[in-house]
Amino acid sequence: MLFPNKLEKGDEIRVISPAESLSMIAQEQRELATERLENLGVSVSYSLHAEAEKIGTSTSIEKRVEDIHEAFRDSNVKMILTTIGGFDSNQLLHYIDYDLIKRNPKIFCGFSDITVLSNAFYKKTGLVTYSGPHFSTFGMKKGIHYTWKYFEKIITQDSPVAILPAADWSDDEWYLDQENRTFHKNEGYEIINQGEASGTSLGGNLCTLNLLQGTEYMPSLDNSILFLEDDEMTIPQTFDRDLQSLIHQPGFEKVKGLVIGRFQKESNMSLDLLKEIIRSKKELQHIPVIAQASFGHTTPQFTFPIGGTARIRARDNTAEIEIIKH
Repeated sequence: MLFPNKLEKGDEIRVISPAESLSMIAQEQRELATERLENLGVSVSYSLHAEAEKIGTSTSIEKRVEDIHEAFRDSNVKMILTTIGGFDSNQLLHYIDYDLIKRNPKIFCGFSDITVLSNAFYKKTGLVTYSGPHFSTFGMKKGIHYTWKYFEKIITQDSPVAILPAADWSDDEWYLDQENRTFHKNEGYEIINQGEASGTSLGGNLCTLNLLQGTEYMPSLDNSILFLEDDEMTIPQTFDRDLQSLIHQPGFEKVKGLVIGRFQKESNMSLDLLKEIIRSKKELQHIPVIAQASFGHTTPQFTFPIGGTARIRARDNTAEIEIIKH
């Protein structure tokens, strides 16, 4: 595996839009996100087509791929941060120059639809990538501290990071109303299956990760700790069959553990339903499973590496998540 250099003062962050366009992000949110990132002592630049107008569902494949290639090619750029998610990053996989990426390793971060790129980059090049906030995430005024804390630790430090539960969480449309937010007390991690394990951290958005099944872009599941989450479009029945589909993949029998991110309210996934789904699958009975983790489509979210090393422990009503190598 190939770990990129950590971000340092004086480095440049390039914002790209491999899914939805930067044009959908409000100007004041862009300015706040830029200001936050610049507080790291870095500069922020934008790809040529980051704000290109949409044709159909996304900017053209050619423009989005060009921006990816240029960001990796530019020696001044040390980190690539995606604007936001979407639906069709997987259109790009066949057109990407993976040798270029391997020759120019750098931090690549995003989540949701970006899951296909993060995992494909890791599989094709060995480059450790990161499932974490988008550029647009940092346009959030309130409830961003936890997200920022773990993002900064993961991208600027080498030492292991213990991931503690967030104090509270939110599932409101913050980008529509920054002032009137609703936060709920976080009760902490939920242990579904007990046990301890360490392995290669993989995953992200489950329904997006599953788009890689049966392709050359799907990472090996051997000796992995899977971090899985899904968004408001995923009802319990869909999550059940998507998880089952992943379980059917070659090598799943060597998965060491499972961490599940908090579900959005509109998914109608209750903790009882989630426990029923997990416990209905014999393939999961021998591995630790921790739920209600702070990552995915609710706020806040921690950053974790795709291809790094994670350790989880679920014993005696105590759950621990630690990122060992990132």
